[in-house]
Amino acid sequence: MECKLICSDIDGTLLDVNRRLSTETKTAVKRISPDIPFLLISSRMPKSMRLLQAELRTTDLPLIAYNGALIIGSEGQVLQSTVMPFSTVHEICTQQPNSNIHFSLYNQEEWVVPALDFWAKREQNNTRVAPEVRPLEQTLALWKEKDQGAHKIMAMGEAAGLDQLEHYITKHFSGQIHAYRSKDTYLEISSKELDKASALDYLLSVVYPELDMEDVMAFGDNYNDQTLLEQVGRGVAVANAKPEILAATPFHTVSNHDHGVAAAIDQYC
Repeated sequence: MECKLICSDIDGTLLDVNRRLSTETKTAVKRISPDIPFLLISSRMPKSMRLLQAELRTTDLPLIAYNGALIIGSEGQVLQSTVMPFSTVHEICTQQPNSNIHFSLYNQEEWVVPALDFWAKREQNNTRVAPEVRPLEQTLALWKEKDQGAHKIMAMGEAAGLDQLEHYITKHFSGQIHAYRSKDTYLEISSKELDKASALDYLLSVVYPELDMEDVMAFGDNYNDQTLLEQVGRGVAVANAKPEILAATPFHTVSNHDHGVAAAIDQYC
């Protein structure tokens, strides 16, 4: 296939062992730009993604955040937004009142944490974005007044507590909410109405109507990337991807630590 557009997941895929863009990756993206648009598609918030766009010199391109729940155009306009309603957010965050689970709440550019604890500091270091700090009860009360939902909830903590939360979500919200473990101590929660694949399909129809999914090469490593990798013309899994993703994806490249995205761009473009 002729590669006409590329999109890539970020964590575990595009970034290296230090969670940074390598020289090799930046060089590969620069070589194909602007002829082949290079889009970011991630569970991250937009503010963090824009920092990477600046390094890649792709700030004039749209992005897909929160696993597809928020699509932002090249001029910063919201093209599509899908949030979990406040009632769902409240129930998920309060159904284990005695647990030590950290709940990070996200809505567009807003990231709110209950305390600047181990989990918040870790995410701040990884994403280079500082959160708002406010007790969870106060945030829920404020969001209730505004009837504000969440694009994403990030639940972080001990694996056993997240097991219980994941089971609760599966039992009570299986038709509404998608929850997946990006690692044993991270449970990422968003609306089931769409995913990365459906978000990209919508973005193409609005911004790149001359292209379809068969014209796209996409990169990923985790469960939230699977439908995307299956539905584009060339889905490429990095070598460090989950075993199920490697098994479901016909094209592979070397690991993110070995600049797999850059290697595949050089191979196929």
